[in-house]
Amino acid sequence: MGKFNKSVLFLFSIALIGVFLAFKTPADKYFEITKNLDIFATLYKEVNTYYVDEVDPNKLIKTGINAMLESLDPYTNYIPEDDIEDYRTMTTGQYGGIGALIGTRNGRNMIIMPYEGFPAHDAGLKIGDEIIMVDGIDVKKKAYTDISKLLRGQANSKLNIAVRRHGTVDPIQVEMTREKITIDNVQYYGMVEDYIGYIKLSDFTTNAGKEVKNALVELKEQGATKMILDLRGNPGGLLNEAVNVSNIFIPKGSEVVSTKGKMTDWNKTYKALNPPTDTEIPLVVLTSSSSASASEIVAGVVQDYDRGVLVGQKTFGKGLVQATRPLTYNSQLKVTTAKYYIPSGRCIQAIDYSHRNDDGSVGKVPDSLKVAFKTRNNRTVYDGGGVDPDIVVELEYLAPIAVSLVNKGLIFDYATEYHYTHPTIAPSRDFELTDAEYQEFVGWLKDKDYDYTTRVENSIDDLIKMAKKEKYYEDIDEQIQSLKVKVHHNKETDLQKFKSDIKQILEEEISSRYYLRKGVVETSFSSDESIRSAVDILNDNERYHQLLQEAN
Repeated sequence: MGKFNKSVLFLFSIALIGVFLAFKTPADKYFEITKNLDIFATLYKEVNTYYVDEVDPNKLIKTGINAMLESLDPYTNYIPEDDIEDYRTMTTGQYGGIGALIGTRNGRNMIIMPYEGFPAHDAGLKIGDEIIMVDGIDVKKKAYTDISKLLRGQANSKLNIAVRRHGTVDPIQVEMTREKITIDNVQYYGMVEDYIGYIKLSDFTTNAGKEVKNALVELKEQGATKMILDLRGNPGGLLNEAVNVSNIFIPKGSEVVSTKGKMTDWNKTYKALNPPTDTEIPLVVLTSSSSASASEIVAGVVQDYDRGVLVGQKTFGKGLVQATRPLTYNSQLKVTTAKYYIPSGRCIQAIDYSHRNDDGSVGKVPDSLKVAFKTRNNRTVYDGGGVDPDIVVELEYLAPIAVSLVNKGLIFDYATEYHYTHPTIAPSRDFELTDAEYQEFVGWLKDKDYDYTTRVENSIDDLIKMAKKEKYYEDIDEQIQSLKVKVHHNKETDLQKFKSDIKQILEEEISSRYYLRKGVVETSFSSDESIRSAVDILNDNERYHQLLQEAN
């Protein structure tokens, strides 16, 4: 119990310092801090002594810590000793394990993606293999997160797993040696079209800048004279790697980002320290509502220096900097210490980070709450809630039937079955299901459960409830029933109506069975609206340069 008491006292001190800075004298401030800590400790002792049921001190204190920190901002977190390894993996991209992404499909724990060059892939594990035993432990009913912990361990340690593979009766035993796994930040790079290179940057862990630079150099050697940097879905990471990635495209000595917080000694301006790799190559940066933190620094730098065109959606809006502070008993505090500001002077932090859309994005910020700033070419840009793209590409609406097929694991299962009945397919860039093959998939679904409710159907149900509540239902009953009949979904009809969407998802899933991560990316090239928009703007030199000049 002492372990958690010490941690919580320290954390309460951090949280309360800001509140009590408003007191007139240091004596007033520290008296209030001491008083409130004493109240908390006394309260905890009383609950522990007199509460009717047994109290788990670890759980109770952790709940108190988490609730306290959540009242500050979403990014200030307590990291207990048990979670330190996971946190280290997030920040470094390194861990000891087998090098495979695992997850649950239809209640089964499966290999979702083995990474090339690591033990799982080298041992022959495949997407769709169901994990049933790990070192003699039955894991069929365990959560995949628990299985992940069993698979991880010290590098060079051995483990044995048993998997059930599609089309086989007996489990397959696989012995492997764990290795130090380093997850690539650049998960794919290649040529989208003649002369247009493409780099998919998924994280900002150690060596992100080096990986982007190497990818850029290699693509230029392959003939790329224009470039797409894809930051969609990138949650950010290390601040110094955001500086390193930015430095690739802007001159040495250019300001990248500055941080400002309560501790003035920690305020700092970060500049590009190295010679750039290429300051001239036409550049498009792809963004989405889940491009956050370090991703927004890079996107903002490219926009503020008019170094390239941003295409996609408004970014997440996280302009807060966190530092990790050591606590007792090997636990840590990740605490927000500053806000960051990109070269134009704007902060992209959402004005109200506690209220967001369902996808976590900021949404529309009222114009009255925005402040205008200027880019190097005197273009007007705004703060307050992410970086706005220069060309907006609306997110494609995914039909409820497609969502249902994905969520119920049916597309995943069919892709696995397809793989074992088709030894080869066309290269991932060219792979496309024929109409006959799509109809085979439709036939395969006939005895599968994938029912769903559309948003329109939900809206009608809400209308009925409100009409009954306000006593209008009898007046409009006939019209409502007629409307329900007209909009009620039909699965067979929807499979044809939304064929292109479902077919594309299915093609990407199938391609992954043959070409892994590369297959998913390359199969999407022809249908990805943001990539197509990027290609169009890069192939239109006049429009590209017009977008980067001051508006008349």
